[in-house]
Amino acid sequence: MSKTFFIAGAVALVAAGGAFWMSRSGPALPPALSVAAEAQEATASSEAALVPDMVMGQAEAPVEVIEYASFTCPHCAHFHDTVLDDLKKNYIDTGKVRFVYREVYFDKFGLWAGMVARCGGPEKYFGISDMLYDTQKDWLAPGEAAGIADNLRKIGLKAGLDADKVDACMKDNDMAKAMVATYQANATKDEINSTPSFVIDGQKYSNMSYEDFAKILDEKLAN
Repeated sequence: MSKTFFIAGAVALVAAGGAFWMSRSGPALPPALSVAAEAQEATASSEAALVPDMVMGQAEAPVEVIEYASFTCPHCAHFHDTVLDDLKKNYIDTGKVRFVYREVYFDKFGLWAGMVARCGGPEKYFGISDMLYDTQKDWLAPGEAAGIADNLRKIGLKAGLDADKVDACMKDNDMAKAMVATYQANATKDEINSTPSFVIDGQKYSNMSYEDFAKILDEKLAN
């Protein structure tokens, strides 16, 4: 069963933790941010300009798939391990599907992971995402903020990002607020209540196997 959540609760949870920054001597946490208030005041258009969707595939592909997922969700990691590669090979890379990935934040650790993934820009985003999902259990293993922050910083460095750039991304509180606001607006609009969830040409679906996914895509491509 997918991990369910309520958007208001998720935003409040993120607000309690805020963003973070890393010093050369190790991780440190700043005071909590009023992320929930920032999300309520933000407009979808202004935040979308700052926090754009991450996309794979051709813009003119006949079918659009939007995935809502959290970097801390085990079911999402399983989907990326067992389904996404085949979808990419058979549908995305062949020009049949435009794939949009949208982050969901159950907790501050998922938000921090998203900040690291976005640090490399669109060119590195999906490569870093793969690293986050492939090593999800490892970087979450400390179970506390300082250890997880340090592990995420190491993933950024392993992805080839400059240490100063990783530090700057990690302490970008304005970006953290914008990411939460954008997530809240998108998830509310698409009525997302579990992860991973998918919106395929405007219709919502829950987690599924590659075989079920391919069947739905083939039906839509045939129409």
